[in-house]
Amino acid sequence: MSLITTYCSHCFTRNRLPDEKLDSNAKCGRCHAALAGMSPVAGRAAQFDTLINSDVPVVVDFWASWCGPCLQFAPVFQEMARELEPQIRFVKLDTEQEAAIASRYAIRSIPTLMVFRQGQVLAQRSGSLPKSLFKEWLLSVSAEAK
Repeated sequence: MSLITTYCSHCFTRNRLPDEKLDSNAKCGRCHAALAGMSPVAGRAAQFDTLINSDVPVVVDFWASWCGPCLQFAPVFQEMARELEPQIRFVKLDTEQEAAIASRYAIRSIPTLMVFRQGQVLAQRSGSLPKSLFKEWLLSVSAEAK
């Protein structure tokens, strides 16, 4: 049995649990809410490092409200979050509200998708994707991360 660390999508507390217990029934040790109950979560500076320092791959959608392709991609991202949580975690980061984080990762075009695991960037791609390609990309990146 190996332990994994991930975040609670409600209170952002880091939780450790056996990897076989990571499912939709997993509860936070602090607030007792479902670990993956709210997805995707809004990325904010105060908890961003906690979010990406997960043993579970975390995909971050860097977007802005004025970006047409970002708005078109949002339902696809939401649908994948419902489908793939908690095996892959989902975060949306508004580059206008969190400019320092966008700058830290040199986001030059949006939408930009980055997959993190244990705080390290596993993969990055710019531009919106159709659902089938997005899912294929996420599954291949998460398989390589194991």
